[in-house]
Amino acid sequence: MTSSICTQKGAKTCNTRITKAKMQSSNHRLRDMEQHHPLLSGGPDVEAGSLAAGVMVGGPHSGHATGNRTMWFIQDSCGMVCATMTWFLVLYAEFVVNFVMLLPSKNFWYSLLNGAVFNSLAVLALASHLRTMLTDPGAVPKGNATKEYMESLQLKPGEVIYKCPKCCSIKPERAHHCSICKRCIRKMDHHCPWVNNCVGEKNQRFFVLFTMYIALISAHALGLSGMHFFTCIKVQWNECSDFSPGVSVLLLIFLCLEAILFLTFTAVMFGTQIHSICNDETEIERLKNEKPTWERRTRWDGMKTVFGGPPSLLWCNPFTGLRLRRILLSHGRRSGSEFSV
Repeated sequence: MTSSICTQKGAKTCNTRITKAKMQSSNHRLRDMEQHHPLLSGGPDVEAGSLAAGVMVGGPHSGHATGNRTMWFIQDSCGMVCATMTWFLVLYAEFVVNFVMLLPSKNFWYSLLNGAVFNSLAVLALASHLRTMLTDPGAVPKGNATKEYMESLQLKPGEVIYKCPKCCSIKPERAHHCSICKRCIRKMDHHCPWVNNCVGEKNQRFFVLFTMYIALISAHALGLSGMHFFTCIKVQWNECSDFSPGVSVLLLIFLCLEAILFLTFTAVMFGTQIHSICNDETEIERLKNEKPTWERRTRWDGMKTVFGGPPSLLWCNPFTGLRLRRILLSHGRRSGSEFSV
């Protein structure tokens, strides 16, 4: 087993020591260990590294004096474009459903009920997207593998810990380094550009809700489009919509294509996430075929751990645990327009 323990010697390098232990380490951790790596000291240098990655992180080993956590945001160009496209496509579906299909309808209750259901699901989907994007996925404090902190752990002889040479942090079990977030993420499942964030220990629940609600509104939009086509063909598009027949058909066709694409993608992702949670195995661990060195939870224990508590309607609520007032007050105490955790 390979263990990196940081020491200061000469030009501040990290010496690697090979230690035998009972448990076998996985291949990806062995590849992460290097014999020599510059030692990052906690403080301004570490904070500058976080800012260079597009993320400002608060915590006891990140350089913040107070450690207040307000918001997490990844400044990745591709991720921000994909996240913006996600919102645009959802809002486009809202426009077509409301202004092309429901409002022109002469059936008041049909429009009211379908409008209430579709718009409620769309709000829940966008709220889940925001919570996934702006929630710390479980980032390990950056640059905490200093000599002083290592000594404070009071390790026993033969006890092994891991250090990530890329962000110079102590690497917990089942943590993986994300090259986009430039951080080690606890129980990292994957990095999703559509939410501009990693899916990890702390935001997996919101990602599951996001995929579920997008799949539901996609299926609902397909059903409404089919009904609208059928109704409009019967009356030969007379008084069927406030738009011309040609414009209405183009809008509906694009909506159907979008709904089919997103329904397929999110339904598959939702099933994959539920399967991973029930098996207590992340997607990275499954792809790398890692042998579990941890005691796997049962299916229900895994679900309760991710969604919080016993089964209830709160599992489907993306607003659970959101304290907007605390976030605004904490953010207001900071100067500038920076995003922080």
